[in-house]
Amino acid sequence: MRIISGNLRGRKLADLSDNDIRPTSDRVREAVFNILGQKIRDARVLDLFAGTGALGLEALSRGASHAVFVDGAAASCGIIQNNIDRCHMDQQATLIHLDIMSLPFPHTLKNTPFDLIFMDPPYGRGHVETTLAKAGFIDLLAPSGIIITEQSVKDPLTKVANGLDIYRQKKYSKTFISFLRKRSN
Repeated sequence: MRIISGNLRGRKLADLSDNDIRPTSDRVREAVFNILGQKIRDARVLDLFAGTGALGLEALSRGASHAVFVDGAAASCGIIQNNIDRCHMDQQATLIHLDIMSLPFPHTLKNTPFDLIFMDPPYGRGHVETTLAKAGFIDLLAPSGIIITEQSVKDPLTKVANGLDIYRQKKYSKTFISFLRKRSN
């Protein structure tokens, strides 16, 4: 696994051999970031269920101003920190070890809304829908912010609540990507 583009292009990232970790493939990451285009520049990024941190680090490589990585697994947090160190991004990155499925969002996440929120949880467990519906989630997103979710094609996101709309979806082999934004009134 590597950084695809930007000032860290080609940088190799550490990966876990754990079966629960399923990093976003290079092909899917490249497609997502091509769709986002210039929206990455100077963005504040939240990488939920961060796994290896590849999505947030790719955003930093492409010009995001800051990325916050959140994961509930200690092993994943170790890999994320290793990858932040490999990329020399400690000044632009914050790592939070937190199980967002069972705990509320910390106040530190609510201080400044995020322009991009990536969600790549384990497939088939309903984590995307549960997280999107959590109290306070909508407050994490900047007014023109975008949420990017990754799910299995067997379990795609079909409806959302909490003042959000799906505005684009793409299928890549066994992966289903959804782009969401705040509902316009």
